[in-house]
Amino acid sequence: MLEVAHSSTARADQLRGGANRSAHAAQTKNREIFATFASGFVERFPALDLFGRLAAIRAQIPGRVVFTTSFGLEDQAIAHAIFAQALAIDVATLDTGRLFPETYDVWAETERRYGVRVLAFAPEHRAVETLIARQGIDGFRSSVGARLDCCAVRKVAPLARALDGSAAWITGLRADQSADRAQVLAALFDEERGLIKVNPLFDWTRQRTREFVRAHDVPCNALHERGFLSIGCAPCTRAVMPGEPERAGRWWWEQSQKKECGLHVGHDARATGANAPQQ
Repeated sequence: MLEVAHSSTARADQLRGGANRSAHAAQTKNREIFATFASGFVERFPALDLFGRLAAIRAQIPGRVVFTTSFGLEDQAIAHAIFAQALAIDVATLDTGRLFPETYDVWAETERRYGVRVLAFAPEHRAVETLIARQGIDGFRSSVGARLDCCAVRKVAPLARALDGSAAWITGLRADQSADRAQVLAALFDEERGLIKVNPLFDWTRQRTREFVRAHDVPCNALHERGFLSIGCAPCTRAVMPGEPERAGRWWWEQSQKKECGLHVGHDARATGANAPQQ
């Protein structure tokens, strides 16, 4: 009996080992395929306008493609290029529960303008209740760590659900938004999430984005005209003063120059090999 049990266990271990090797091989193959797609976008994007870039993403990437919007200037430009072409790209937003009223206004206006529904992903209520019980309602101001804990519950976890099962994630990152984003690429393979991350506005300036939005009469967040250049949650965002960097209004009470919430870990500077920009 012991010999039989031992043989069965060994056989099960062999099967698990084989399955693990097969899964690893599949992941490696997917990584190589996605890296090739990312490299192709890096090469092609400079010659394409925004409509062409979004169309190329949808045409060349098999599987589900998700664009996450916070209804800021960049995201509204991308959303217009998606909706105007009726591209099969899921447009989703992270409804943190602490957004500005003006953000909800432009959300509603966008749905009316294009006749669409934007998918909403909210934080898990028990996680929010636990967070508030531990921190207090505005406890995120006590430290960078506490703020990142809040972002993790209200943004990072909902993002994981929004991207679940997707092959590509489209963002509104621009290289000139901050020093930390200066190395942003057109596209890369996101190792952490196992998908292609595409930044179609990587080489655009704020002025070029503003001109695009005005030319196409795209709905805009009213806060932009009041000095809010980068808009997040209401208690964590203020207007930018003259001469300040674009993202200076985010988490303004923090001394750190790196103003991020954890959605874009390391940004596109992580890219290597096939993901790196062509010289």
